[in-house]
Amino acid sequence: MKEIGSFEHWLKISTNEPQLLLFVKTDNCSVCEGLYPQVEALQETYAIPFFKVNVARVPEMAGQLSLFSAPVVLLFQNGREMSRFARFVPMDELKYRLDELVERRNGYE
Repeated sequence: MKEIGSFEHWLKISTNEPQLLLFVKTDNCSVCEGLYPQVEALQETYAIPFFKVNVARVPEMAGQLSLFSAPVVLLFQNGREMSRFARFVPMDELKYRLDELVERRNGYE
């Protein structure tokens, strides 16, 4: 996953990428550390860009995206949030939502 280092970097990415997954974590978060490898492994299956951000290092992200806990997985299409999963992420549901994004990109919706 590519790392986002500033809110300005996020604005550029969210404007330029038609679809993306954003993994949000924070420092000293055991749930974040456990979930990250599972989400990262999905990159091999889905042809959309995956990004990560540590909100302890980029606190503006938490405020701008209304993030109140970590981890959070967000799916975006055309700059709009399509799905949000917070704290305990059901992987089957995440895969289902990723499949929906792929179908939208391929014009099935």
